[in-house]
Amino acid sequence: MQEPKLDLATWRPRLAALAAGSSGGDGAHDSTHLERVWRNAQALLAQHPEADALVVMAACYLHDLVNLPKDDPERDQASTRSAKLARHQLAWMDFPPDRLDAVAHAIEAHSFSANIPARSLEAKIVQDADRLDGLGAVGLARMFYIAGRMGSGLAHPDDPLGLAREFDDRRYALDHIMVKLARLPGMMQTEGGRRLAEERLARLMAFREEFAAEGGAPSAS
Repeated sequence: MQEPKLDLATWRPRLAALAAGSSGGDGAHDSTHLERVWRNAQALLAQHPEADALVVMAACYLHDLVNLPKDDPERDQASTRSAKLARHQLAWMDFPPDRLDAVAHAIEAHSFSANIPARSLEAKIVQDADRLDGLGAVGLARMFYIAGRMGSGLAHPDDPLGLAREFDDRRYALDHIMVKLARLPGMMQTEGGRRLAEERLARLMAFREEFAAEGGAPSAS
């Protein structure tokens, strides 16, 4: 029989409850985001049975405990703060102490803006799982949601594909695909993550062309 402390089914609702309310009203980083990240991680864990699933699950649920807006000047510190808070809360909950360092590292290394290298397999899986949620149909919805909160426009009115201008994703939401999201497949840490990222990015690129075509803009191809 599995030791209760290490049972994923036992810890999952406790971790979800701990993370509840940490989004600060940000619909792109709410509880459904955490569930999707964990689901992405499970797909990657299936290819890496040697990874510690409890560490991965804890980091997936707690990686956004401190959630700062995209335009906050201290945004790059959010993951480090989340890791520190998660370590404190998990210790209080009697989480296996020999796994606290691994969970904290996976949390701090997940962030794109923090640019902290993922040193462990678990951190690589969590990083990939979180970034996968920025791609595909869900990633597209999150992109426009965040852009709306930041006051960005949908796209450049005359050149939505950026054929004759520099991309600026602070002004135009559609530009974010090329500024950041198109880079994610090449930054994936696992082969499974890279494959899924490429599939999801293809959907974003197709949408980008359709968006421009509906507005009468020339095609990039």
